[in-house]
Amino acid sequence: MFGIGGTELLVILVIALIVLGPKSVPQLARTLGKAMGEFRKVSTEFQRTLNTEIELDEHEKRKKEAEKELFGNKETAGVDGTAASTTQKTAATSTEKAAGGTEKA
Repeated sequence: MFGIGGTELLVILVIALIVLGPKSVPQLARTLGKAMGEFRKVSTEFQRTLNTEIELDEHEKRKKEAEKELFGNKETAGVDGTAASTTQKTAATSTEKAAGGTEKA
């Protein structure tokens, strides 16, 4: 814990006992424990938030790479929405013709 060994911790506790007195040390220890718990809670939440943001960023990159692979380098999906919708309409029309459907898109 913070690079403090057992001997150093014992010396700190003895000095705190002498300076603060035996009645104040338990209350000080409780307060310090609560503060450490709160610090751990906040740091864990911060770490989770960072990990979530990193995962979202990686997901977006993979999504863009998949769109490039699917639609090619010239057409980029999501820029204005026309490339994706045109491709989808063409695919739907081809599927209907292959199935013998008479509905129009």
